[in-house]
This record gives sequence, structure tokens and C-alpha cells, in this order.
Amino acid sequence: MRILGHRGASADLPENTLEAFRAAIEQGADGVELDVMRCGSGEVVVCHDEWLTRLAGLRWEVARTPWWKLARADVGVHRGRPSARIPLLTDVLEALPREAVVNVELKCDAPDDRGLSVEVGRLVEAHGAADRVFVSSFNPLCLLRLASAYPRLRRGLLLDPDRAWLPQVLWTPVVAKTSIHPHASAVTAPRVSDWHARGLEIAAWTVNDAAEAERLERLGVDWLITDAPGALRRALGRR
Repeated sequence: MRILGHRGASADLPENTLEAFRAAIEQGADGVELDVMRCGSGEVVVCHDEWLTRLAGLRWEVARTPWWKLARADVGVHRGRPSARIPLLTDVLEALPREAVVNVELKCDAPDDRGLSVEVGRLVEAHGAADRVFVSSFNPLCLLRLASAYPRLRRGLLLDPDRAWLPQVLWTPVVAKTSIHPHASAVTAPRVSDWHARGLEIAAWTVNDAAEAERLERLGVDWLITDAPGALRRALGRR
């Protein structure tokens, strides 16, 4: 069973920061999951929220804020955590060890992704990281763009439990090259069997409960995405 730190070791440190990513690996995770979007000056930044209100108490919209300004935002102290900064995707690829897997989630709900998908593909290729990165998104259009520009990169479709099931899974054969990413509650034995029969690995999110992790392990899920990789690794009883 392989474990990914959800936004790093986000139960312990500010989410989507270099500190959280490094901690996840130190806690025994096989890699990390992170969120990316383009900022106002075009760089690919690692951030989950469209606005920095929750993370930093700032009314800044990431898509309209240039990198030089975003780099000053403290995304730790506002939430009662250690001081931390938003990194670029390139910072993460350079900071983590080569053996660490990186699940890059493309954050874009709109039809126009402002070049995000293609730019992420370019950065992954430029850093020689194609062997340790897989890209996921709830937006199948993003994955289609990535497939067109960088067909060899690994891609996974995220499934939203709050949306109708059938329209989402119909996209699977088209956009999911290597993996499917359901919420843990959507994972059943028949679905695991079907996905594996299609040659897809299963990355279930967000698994913080030991009993749920054990259930998913018994079903044959390949990846668990968790806020607390150290605790989950200990609960499963092995590295």
C-alpha cells in the first residue's frame, strides 16, 4: 500500500508548502499530492484556494495576483501554524527526493484553463520528472489538453462524490491514462475490479481513518491520500 501526503503532511504543517511536503516524506509517505494553478503573472503556483482568505487572511485572488506579491503571503501564521510561504511547482520538484512521487492536481473548473495544463506538462518534462509525476484533475478538459500536448505523461481522473456518477465515469476511457481518483466513500469491490481490469491504479482520497484505510487495502486500492501520512503508515503497520 502506497501513501501520498494530501497537500503534504497537512495535519501537522501548513498545507501545500515545502515544509509540509518534506515532512510527509520524513513520516514515511511514498510521495505527496498537491494543487496547482496559474497566478496573475503566469507562474504555476502550489495552492488549493482561488482566494487567500482562508489561508492567509488576505483578499487576494491567486489568478489576478502576480507571483512577486503572492511570494510574500504567509499561509501559516493566519491559521495558527508556523510561518510558511506558497511555493512554485518547480520549487517542489527540485526540493523533494527523486524517489518521491508527486501527484499534481490541476485546479481549474472553467473550460479555459489559461494554459495551466500544457504549462504543467512542460515543467514536468523540463525537470525530467515524468517518471515520478502523475497529473490529476476533476476537469476532463484539462486532462485532454495535457494528453494532446504531452501524451506520455501519466494522467488520472478525479471523481467528485457530489456530482452525478455516470457523466464523470464516461470520461474515464478518454482522459484517465493510468489512474482513477475516487473519494474513499465511492470505493467498492466491483468498482475496484472494474478499474483494475482497465489497467488503472486507484488513488483514494482523503483517508485519515485507520479502519477505512484497512478496508481500502483489503479491496486492493493502490494509493491512499491522507492528511496524516505518518499516523496512517503506523496504523497500517509497515512501511
